Amino acid sequence: MDDLAAEASGGGSFTPLLLIVLLFGVMYFLMIRPQQKRRREAQQMQNTLGPGDHIVTIGGLHGIVVSVSDDIVTIEIADGVQVQFARPAIARVVPEPAAEAPVEDEPIAEPAVEEPIVNPVTDTRKKD
Repeated sequence: MDDLAAEASGGGSFTPLLLIVLLFGVMYFLMIRPQQKRRREAQQMQNTLGPGDHIVTIGGLHGIVVSVSDDIVTIEIADGVQVQFARPAIARVVPEPAAEAPVEDEPIAEPAVEEPIVNPVTDTRKKD
């Protein structure tokens, strides 16, 4: 009888171990794996930077890549203003803005003048 009680209590100790392993598995697939994927994509984007790319830094500064060296990226943020950033400070490459089409001189139509809406219930003005 004592042997059966020992086996029954020993078999129950497998369940908490299984729950811990299951918890680590869920954490890996929901937290660790997606973070590693984002890190790999950011590293690949930073390695493929080249002159002429429109970028945004992690601080929100927009600019155009002028030159790239080992760990330093030179960015033009305004005409004749160039700054240097560490390569990991580049957050993303944005698509090049499309050139704006020239606007033709079209006559601007005047908006139609609308009569004011008179609500007899809430309008308290005197009528002539």
